[in-house]
Amino acid sequence: MTAAQAPADAPPTAMDRRQILQAMSGLMAGMFVAILAGTVVSNALPTIIADLGASQSSYTWVVTAELLAMTATVPLWGKLSDLFNKKLLLQLSLLMFVVGSLLAGFSHDTTLLIFSRVVQGIGAGGLTALAQVVMAAVIPPRELGKYSGIFGAVFAVGTVAGPLIGGVLVDTDWLGWRWCFFIGVPFALLAIFLLQRTLKLPTVKRQVKIDWLGAFLIVAGVCALLIWVSLAGNQFDWASWQTGALVIGGVLLLGLAVFVEARTAEPVIPLDIFRNRTVTLTTVASLLVGVAMFGGTVFLSQYFQVSLGKSPTVAGLMSLPMILGLLVSSTVAGQLISRTGKWKGYLVAGAVTMTAGLALLSLIDADTPFGLLSLYMAVLGVGVGMLMQNLVLAAQNDVPAAELGAATSVLSFFRSMGGTIGTSVLGAVLANRVASEMTEGLEKAGVAGGAEGGSGGGEGSVPDMSTLPAPMREIVEHAYGVATADLFLVATPFALLALVAVVFIKEKPLKTTSGMERLAEEAGEAARATAAVPAQRSGDAPSKVDSGPASPVG
Repeated sequence: MTAAQAPADAPPTAMDRRQILQAMSGLMAGMFVAILAGTVVSNALPTIIADLGASQSSYTWVVTAELLAMTATVPLWGKLSDLFNKKLLLQLSLLMFVVGSLLAGFSHDTTLLIFSRVVQGIGAGGLTALAQVVMAAVIPPRELGKYSGIFGAVFAVGTVAGPLIGGVLVDTDWLGWRWCFFIGVPFALLAIFLLQRTLKLPTVKRQVKIDWLGAFLIVAGVCALLIWVSLAGNQFDWASWQTGALVIGGVLLLGLAVFVEARTAEPVIPLDIFRNRTVTLTTVASLLVGVAMFGGTVFLSQYFQVSLGKSPTVAGLMSLPMILGLLVSSTVAGQLISRTGKWKGYLVAGAVTMTAGLALLSLIDADTPFGLLSLYMAVLGVGVGMLMQNLVLAAQNDVPAAELGAATSVLSFFRSMGGTIGTSVLGAVLANRVASEMTEGLEKAGVAGGAEGGSGGGEGSVPDMSTLPAPMREIVEHAYGVATADLFLVATPFALLALVAVVFIKEKPLKTTSGMERLAEEAGEAARATAAVPAQRSGDAPSKVDSGPASPVG
């Protein structure tokens, strides 16, 4: 059997619309789980830590552990998807999420809770990378826009539903915070079932050797740097020996990773992928979008609860304008891209709108009317909706099918890393500004002693506003209002830099064949090229060659 042939029972390399929608049901359920894992605990963490009798350090690690594990493992999942069965890997990542969620829900101390969050993060990393890889495998880039709109809608629903569900569960006595972890389990199991029934992908038989040394060095180096940005300014000073050790160690490990990756046959992150201008620019833009969007918006819930005095449930509902803007723009832009085949205009418009939204949000304070605040959030959501998913589309359209997994995971990796860095650095900005505003407010009120009430603001230690006297409550509300506005002001230049990167991306026509079809074509071309060389040397016909290096099989 030649490389261009497949056995009669092999899965087809193309799927019709009905099959794609069926497969999407499992993918979207899995993606919803991944998003829910990262957002559902945001409003519940103060209650969780208090119930377990844990310290502020534990609070930090419950948040950081999941982010570290997810961000650091995304490239490895992406590379594995280029080498092994994508459906099996998706189901494995979902299973890891189920295990992590059950462990978290039954935790009676923070050690087990933090470990369970690592397991959840590894599973979420797989879902983050693989869902988009599988979409690119079964859907042609020209049609991917309309489905990416659905993907964006699920992202929007998961993002708003997470804090809202977490707030409702915490506020409901007969449920409690443990259900913040249990609630994702049915969705994960449903996704595993749906993927098994609906997703039909060919397996490419390849002789491969996993670059475990490179994977270890990448994970270790990234973790060192992420631990630094997560804990600096809170557990230790930015200028300290801990900073020096983590930064130097992380840079050395990543330098070794580059050395190893450049010399291995199957690198986790193929370095030559960055020779592609589109991949490089979309990667830079994704990093900056992560810093600006995640770093700026993650503290909105705290602003709603502290500065505006809302409950966790109401705080979740107040995010709806931003999420609705994201949902509508991602869906509409996706449909228009599929109809016209033009995509760069939406990237530029999205970057401009996101920058404007962040700049507008830098004007808020404790007295901003909710109508005006809703408008600002909607502008930000519209910009993010047009930009985020279409960066992935642009990169996937411009790489060989064999590198779809690596390219997609690189973008997801840098976006997640940008979000982690942005959250940590802007959290430190928030804490410092809250402290200075509290000191100034207390001095004006004639109260000595300071900024104790503002400590920890960047880490989510929300003051219990109901226990504060009216004058003190006004000081705290004002401090958090001013500090939150400063976050968006700091985030705005990052969005502007993302706009610069997007402007330089060259628009190319969207391909009309799916990743599976392109992979089959590339395998056939490689087989013919390999066969032609010995045939020319020996004078034999190319048809005598029995097999190529890769062939799609069932």
